[in-house]
Amino acid sequence: MFIYTIKASKLKFFAALFCAFGILALLVAFVPDYDDYADVAVVAYNFDGMDTNEERVEFIEQFGYTVSKEPCEIVNVVIPEEFDSVYTEYNDIQREQGLNLKKYKGKSVTRYTYAVNGYPGYKDGEVIANLLIYKSKIIGGDICAVGEKGFIHGFELPKE
Repeated sequence: MFIYTIKASKLKFFAALFCAFGILALLVAFVPDYDDYADVAVVAYNFDGMDTNEERVEFIEQFGYTVSKEPCEIVNVVIPEEFDSVYTEYNDIQREQGLNLKKYKGKSVTRYTYAVNGYPGYKDGEVIANLLIYKSKIIGGDICAVGEKGFIHGFELPKE
């Protein structure tokens, strides 16, 4: 067994320490930014276990809406691989409520649409609730008004 020792002066020690910090600073500066997959709001709702119609209706009604007991439409939708400006804005709504569609690009999901009865303060047309479900989990959704004075927002009523 060989033992090799060197005697380092304080100058060499601090020079090596300075170089190490410099290399660390360069690594931090040039690490690429990652997509904002995890950049979502923190929410206290359970989005899992949406196997039955009753569970989906209960999920929507916890936000204070009264909806039809059966969906008025059930369709399969493919989340696009590349988001255009419309999907980017729609995903912003999802991220505000703790969801993110970017993880589901290219996936086929089921959209359940329910009629909302008596949306507060809106008399200009039909209001619907959409749920996007992938493998029994809500991955997105909205409340929107169909008509000339339409709107779209997340599940919670706006505070306006």
